[in-house]
Amino acid sequence: MAAAGGGWAAVCEKFRTARTLSAVESRKDPETEPYRSKYSARALLQEVKQLLSAAEEGGEARLVAVRRAVLEYELGVNHTDTEELSAGEEHLQRCTQLLEPHRLSPDCVSLYIQAQNNLGILWSERDEIKTAQTYLESAEALYNQYMKEDGNPPLDPSEHFMSEEEKLTDQERSKRFEKAYTHTLYYLAQVYQHLEMIEKAAQYCHTTLKRQLEYCGYYPVEWALNAATLSQYYLSKQCFMESRHCLAAASVIFSQAGQVPSAEDSETEQDQQDLRQRKAEIARCWIKYCLNLLQSARKLLEDNIGELDPDRQLELKAQRKKEEDEKEKGRKKAVLFGTSDICDSVLAMEEKVSSVYPLDFQEAREIFLVGQNYVREAKEFFQVDGYVTDHIEIVQDHSALFKVLAFFEEDYERRCKMHKRRIDMLEPIYADLNPQYYLLISRQLQFELADTYYEMMDLKVAIGNRLEELDSHTIKKINSLAQLAIKYYELFLDSLRNPDKVFPEELEEDVLRPAMVAKFHIARLYGKLITSDSKKQLENMQTSLEYYTFLVDYCEKYPNAVRAVETELELSKEMVGLLPTRMERLRAKLCPFI
Repeated sequence: MAAAGGGWAAVCEKFRTARTLSAVESRKDPETEPYRSKYSARALLQEVKQLLSAAEEGGEARLVAVRRAVLEYELGVNHTDTEELSAGEEHLQRCTQLLEPHRLSPDCVSLYIQAQNNLGILWSERDEIKTAQTYLESAEALYNQYMKEDGNPPLDPSEHFMSEEEKLTDQERSKRFEKAYTHTLYYLAQVYQHLEMIEKAAQYCHTTLKRQLEYCGYYPVEWALNAATLSQYYLSKQCFMESRHCLAAASVIFSQAGQVPSAEDSETEQDQQDLRQRKAEIARCWIKYCLNLLQSARKLLEDNIGELDPDRQLELKAQRKKEEDEKEKGRKKAVLFGTSDICDSVLAMEEKVSSVYPLDFQEAREIFLVGQNYVREAKEFFQVDGYVTDHIEIVQDHSALFKVLAFFEEDYERRCKMHKRRIDMLEPIYADLNPQYYLLISRQLQFELADTYYEMMDLKVAIGNRLEELDSHTIKKINSLAQLAIKYYELFLDSLRNPDKVFPEELEEDVLRPAMVAKFHIARLYGKLITSDSKKQLENMQTSLEYYTFLVDYCEKYPNAVRAVETELELSKEMVGLLPTRMERLRAKLCPFI
């Protein structure tokens, strides 16, 4: 066979050069000619195709078909890379047609899977996600069938253009085959994400990440970001152990990218900036983890008025002692990432923060402090100059950490101080914000500030109720906090008015509950204001009644609103019935003086 002589060596050399041009030289192409090396590679592949026809006349049909399939595959990838999708599809389809009868044989299976992968990517780029899914699932099924029926390391496509002495070891073949299959799973994870098959997408993402570590086929920054993103899926399912594991692995693998470089290093300023940003993004995922764990614990522990239930606390502590060890052991096997070295580092990282619900202040504080450290780390990059929205979201998360920690604090004075910390971080941001450009964030801050002052006022009232007699300082403090809460609730409600300052007849669904709660709280706050002036007291009661009445009337006019404010509506109806009688009694007392 002619191919065995010098002609075949020339064919193999051209093939190798084409692959080097595509994979290596193309990275150096100038912006003005981004595909220069790809086009040169394509010309060489076409030459190889012609030489192959001449060199293999009379050769074994099967061998000829496989080699042609390799060239069709390389040309398909080349055309796809240069954004010529139709030509790319034609070559890839020819590749699979040539291989179809032998797709399960060791010399064809890897190439067939890679062709299917690339057809999947191609159809994804056309936004034909269902078609992409078909190709990728076909590749997955073929891998599983081959591993079940044969399982030996198959030939790598490049070996069809190598001499016997250049052929790869079984270990290298296996590594390349597994890498191709990892790509199948990686693209399937994205396809399932597009199709909103979220659970399946997460499962495939997790498997991909595990395999990338196992076969050392990953870029640390990209891997870490994918793991951090996966952690947020587990967080949404309240799988805190899995979420923590993903985040710990993300932090460990990210550190392989090197410390955040200094200005003297060879990386460009943009590279340094990107690395800092990724580090800050992983920190933000940690903040969400700590916050969600604390908030979920609060839901488990709170009674019907939002306070910590001591009986429930004792019950959960006893239950946790019994269950946790077994539960963790069983679940850990399913999610573990990496080799023993990486596992040790990940385990050390995990030990810095719990994955079980905190059941008292000390446990909650430990999680809070971890979250707060990540707040500082995230804010180092996401500064207010240049990243207004991100910076504010991080500050809001910091405030939310204080809020949920306060729930675990039994001492009302210390709880008040925690809420004051929230005020101190939110008010300056709100003051500097232009609502014209940041209306939604502005509303969020108005409402949160109002709620925080409202909570502080309630705490001061509770502290005052423990005193034999309210002193003037406490009265002044209660009134001041109530007035500040009213101010921010009113600012929030004013932001809903149209340009003519008219309040909407019917509220949009997204602001319905906040607006109704604001009205209800203002009504209650006017009832809490302490004054020795009976006339002023009467005025406050009248204002309070007007706000309660608004809520009752609105729900009568728009019955669909009732579901959003059932508790507030019930109490408002009660107050609308009680307040007029109280006001009459007060007027009667005042009568001789009027």
